[in-house]
Amino acid sequence: MKILRLSSKEIQKLYDRYYYNKKRVTEKVRRIVDDVRENGDRALIRYTRKFDKVKLSPKELKVSANEINAAYQNIDTDFITSLKAIMANIEKFHRKQLPRPWKTKDADGIQLGEIYRPIETVGIYVPAGTAPLVSSVYMSVLPAKIAGVKKIILVTPPAKDGRVDPHILAVANLLKVDEVYKAGGAQAIAALAFGTKTIPKVDKIVGPGNDYVTEAKRQVYGYVDIDMLAGPSEVVILANQFSDKEYVVQDLQAQAEHLKGLAVLVTTSKKFARAMRKEMQKGYIVLAKNLEQAAEVINRIAPEHLEVLIKRPNRILKLINNAGAVFIGPYSPVCIGDYVAGPSHVLPTGGTARFFSGLSVRSFLKSTHTIAYSRKALEKEKKAIEKMTKIEGLSRHLESFRARFT
Repeated sequence: MKILRLSSKEIQKLYDRYYYNKKRVTEKVRRIVDDVRENGDRALIRYTRKFDKVKLSPKELKVSANEINAAYQNIDTDFITSLKAIMANIEKFHRKQLPRPWKTKDADGIQLGEIYRPIETVGIYVPAGTAPLVSSVYMSVLPAKIAGVKKIILVTPPAKDGRVDPHILAVANLLKVDEVYKAGGAQAIAALAFGTKTIPKVDKIVGPGNDYVTEAKRQVYGYVDIDMLAGPSEVVILANQFSDKEYVVQDLQAQAEHLKGLAVLVTTSKKFARAMRKEMQKGYIVLAKNLEQAAEVINRIAPEHLEVLIKRPNRILKLINNAGAVFIGPYSPVCIGDYVAGPSHVLPTGGTARFFSGLSVRSFLKSTHTIAYSRKALEKEKKAIEKMTKIEGLSRHLESFRARFT
């Protein structure tokens, strides 16, 4: 691992890592997105053959009922048992996130409130490049189901034999996903955003992916909503001389299993930094003067996952503003959040935890404000309406107000 100085250009690149990644892929993704938008299934099939090395016909893009039934023949029954226990944890957590509608009424008859409605159609992207991310299915679908989404479309890259991983299909089927398609990369995101003859257009796209998927989501935002910019996985570990070195080593090595994954150790101990430098080949070490400076570094990195492995972690938690998820204490490794804890593991990366939150039930809900005035209450606003419409030069707005009193 390389020790970074706080004044170095390398640490600045670490802070701005998403922007560096974007420049390499923006034009390539734009061409793919425009092609799929204009040519639909033909472009989608062409890119599937080019990138996934699979030749499909339009009819083969959609996973059939026979394929789903066959998937159950290729999975261990223990998997289903474990899955049900995991899903119970996730459902329990996300049901607590459901917001309640509210309404207020005053003496003049003004009623104000807010109601919540689910997004109607959602597209979920499940990566399957280096390995099928089965956990991303239930981590994405369950919050949408709990929110009340009416139609869920799942897309995932096919393997070289043209099939979708049986575990992905089984989980999707158990969760009653409406449709599953064999499509990956930026081309799948474009298909969901604009629709093709085979794949329906959705209202929102969620799910993690590589640089191309993340950039495609950024480019189609506005035509559809997206959850966040969730790219390659990241972990920052805050540890010092009192932390268990073996835990730190193992957790950093676990991060190295992810393609292009980012692993950073932030420490206030020079001795611990030197020891870790000898242990690890990949990743970075940032040496901070104190916990306040460590918190500043972490907030600027704004990591997807933050592990706090120091004694009395609450000292620094109150200083952390930017992190997708925080894992507190020696017995809370990132893997527990990846698979079973309850919160969704779909989290913001690339520094976007500064303004994005992790996937939740709220990601699939829209709020609508309700406003109801009585005649008496409306009349009391006469001076304010007259003043504001005059300043903004919108006389017809004033006339619509006056019409209520003629």
